[in-house]
Amino acid sequence: MGNWENDLSPIARERLAKLGELTQEEKERMIDSEKVNSLLSEFHQGQINPESLWKRLKEEGKPSLLREAQVRLLDSLSFGIPPAELQRKREGTLAIETLKEEQNTSVIELNLNRMEELQKRYRAEIEQAYDGIRAEVERNPRLRVKQVQQGQNTMVVQLTVDEAIKQLPQWREFLSNQEKRYSQEFTSIMENLKRELR
Repeated sequence: MGNWENDLSPIARERLAKLGELTQEEKERMIDSEKVNSLLSEFHQGQINPESLWKRLKEEGKPSLLREAQVRLLDSLSFGIPPAELQRKREGTLAIETLKEEQNTSVIELNLNRMEELQKRYRAEIEQAYDGIRAEVERNPRLRVKQVQQGQNTMVVQLTVDEAIKQLPQWREFLSNQEKRYSQEFTSIMENLKRELR
C-alpha cells in the first residue's frame, strides 16, 4: 500500500482491498470522499462551525469536494430537525457555495428559507390545533377520564388536560397527517435544492 492509503479509515482500506487495483482517478475520489466524511463528521458533532468548515474546504482547494460536501450536508437534514441545527447546516451549505466559481447562492438560499418557513408553519398549525382541542377538553370533564382494566376490576383514572389530548384518536390522526404532509413537502424542497447544486 502507498502512503496515501495509510490515511484511509479501516473500512475504506478494507473496501480498497476488495476492489483490487483502482485507477488513479478512483483512488483520488476515494481519498476525497474520506476527507469530506471526516470534515462533516467534525461539523455534525459540533467540533467545527460553518466558518471553520469553509476555511478547511478552502484550504483543500478542490472544487470537486464542494458539491459532495453540500449534498451530504443536505442529506443530513430531515423535517424534524431542530431549528437551531437546521440553521447551522444552512449556514454551512451557504458557506460552501461561496467557495464555488459558479455560485447559485440566491436559489439555494431561497430553498433553505422555504425549509425553515415550512417548519415554522407546521409548528404554528400544530400549536393552533392543540390550543383548540385543549379548550374543548377543558370544557368537557368527561374527556379527562379514562377507564383502566386492572385484573377483573375497572378503575376510572383522572387525566391531566395534556394527557387527555395525547390520548384522543383525532389528535393523533391529525398529528400523523400533518407530519406526513409536511415531510413530503420538505422532501420535495430538498430534491429541488439538490438539483440546483452545481
